[in-house]
Amino acid sequence: MVAGLEKATFSGGCFWCMEPPFEKLEGVVDVVSGYTGGRKANPTYEEVTSGATGHYEAIQITYDPGKVSYEQLLEIYWRNINPADAGGSFADRGQQYGSAIFYHNEEQKRLAERSKEMLEKSGVFDKPIVTTIVPFEVFYKAEDYHQDYYKKNPTRYKFYRAGSGRDSFLEKTWEGREEKMTPFKKPSDEEIGKRLTPLQYEVTRKDGTEPAFKNEYWDNHREGIYVDIVSGEPLFISTDKFDSGTGWPSFTKPLEPGNVAEREDRGFFMRRTEVRSQHADSHLGHVFNDGPKSTGLRYCINSAALRFIPKEDLEKEGYGRYKGFFEK
Repeated sequence: MVAGLEKATFSGGCFWCMEPPFEKLEGVVDVVSGYTGGRKANPTYEEVTSGATGHYEAIQITYDPGKVSYEQLLEIYWRNINPADAGGSFADRGQQYGSAIFYHNEEQKRLAERSKEMLEKSGVFDKPIVTTIVPFEVFYKAEDYHQDYYKKNPTRYKFYRAGSGRDSFLEKTWEGREEKMTPFKKPSDEEIGKRLTPLQYEVTRKDGTEPAFKNEYWDNHREGIYVDIVSGEPLFISTDKFDSGTGWPSFTKPLEPGNVAEREDRGFFMRRTEVRSQHADSHLGHVFNDGPKSTGLRYCINSAALRFIPKEDLEKEGYGRYKGFFEK
């Protein structure tokens, strides 16, 4: 594999239908249909679909994590399957058509488990989420005629996809839920400057710091989430916010760890850990090791880098998947 690229492996029913949503993503290098999770080496399509091998029909994605994150792949994945179906997927029945996430490392495992928990709490499905999360072992590429089937046989593919019930189910399930599912493309600093106030621009693009106790969110006690002022990527949640006495919003941990990047900062004759947003590359603040016992961390963040979305507005703002975090 080319240095810097990573792999993700998912099953969600017929692999013909799982390829297209990922292949159109910027940052995805390749999507291959194949078989994984079972016992038999080098299985054939007929053997897998018989249900005797223990394998799943699956896809393996090669992607550039600098352009598309694993979390974004997970979001696309959930949007294209029925994770509450324990008997297969849509018209295809049997374990070989079930949904599963095959993690390649512990970080993928953690992110997959967190995203599954978030989906369960979102209320999108009224049945338990049964998608399994298991370690990846080996992947066998399917026969050539299965690769890019939707391109080679578009008429038959569309007929199968519609007839399977997948399209009608996904449309009904996700209608009205407008969460963004594509990677953020950072505009130029000039464009960003037109959107922001002078203080917001100074903080996010020039690594500035706003005054303590004289900023928008240092004493905000409302329930909701905090997103990047430039990109809208979710960063922190009110349930992790605490009063640090510093005069800036402080959090024990990020809401979405994959959206927060850390780097060494040696400015002002000090050595600190700077916190930036992953996709917009906004300067957010710094993280320190003097936080509450729960994590021991204090993410000290500038209000000017954030936009607060109250819990009652999450759905209409496109962040409905976080509503479950505020349910008693």
